[in-house]
Amino acid sequence: MLLRDVRGDESRYIHISKRSRRIDQKFCAILSPMNIHIRYFASLREIVERNEEILSVDEGICVADVRTLLAVRYPRLQPILERSVCAVNKGYVQPETVLHEHDELVFIPPMGGGTLMEPLIQLTREPLNRDVLVAATSHPSVGGIVVFEGVVRDNARGKQVRYLEYEAYEEMAEQQIRTIVGEAQQRWGVERVAVAHRFGRLEIGEASVIIVVASPHRGEAFEACRYIIDTLKKTVPIWKKEVATNGEEWVEG
Repeated sequence: MLLRDVRGDESRYIHISKRSRRIDQKFCAILSPMNIHIRYFASLREIVERNEEILSVDEGICVADVRTLLAVRYPRLQPILERSVCAVNKGYVQPETVLHEHDELVFIPPMGGGTLMEPLIQLTREPLNRDVLVAATSHPSVGGIVVFEGVVRDNARGKQVRYLEYEAYEEMAEQQIRTIVGEAQQRWGVERVAVAHRFGRLEIGEASVIIVVASPHRGEAFEACRYIIDTLKKTVPIWKKEVATNGEEWVEG
């Protein structure tokens, strides 16, 4: 795999072995087929002394490959990159995620100067990824991680459900969820929280909402997680329509 590092007029090519991810630096005359946009924040930005850069890379490269490249190119980044979570196009992803032309890649270093993190809130039409949310909230200081996952079931009140449709007042919903998470953090001292809610059409078995609460102790994590889901269902402007074999209706609660 070839990477072209674009720095002004200089093009430096770097070879990455997919099997070992071992990097050998060399110049090459073959152009790579796509560009990705990397942005730097906080400690990463100070180390590389820039806000962003463009890398020209081969198709099929994944986030972990780019992290390896950056750790070699900027050795001081390595310990921070190892503790950073990954985001592509403003959404958290796993390191094995394959990148595409013009993707924006950000490695997000630990936030808040300690274990406290800015709550991760996602409202999306895409399938929810539990593993990504757990990874985003994990930390060596955490002793318990509680996950609530609401899924679409095939029956409700004696009806055979075919699928659900969720509609959200997105701007207000995100603000309300942040308020609820802030209340939970104040009441139980939980430090790391992620809430993801899907809208649009959901099939049977798909996750509609995932809440992850990480805390040094399990008791506070359980209480905070329960409070967040119960309050979310009562106060956040997200509506659910059940489409059943004998009709459809908007459901309260």
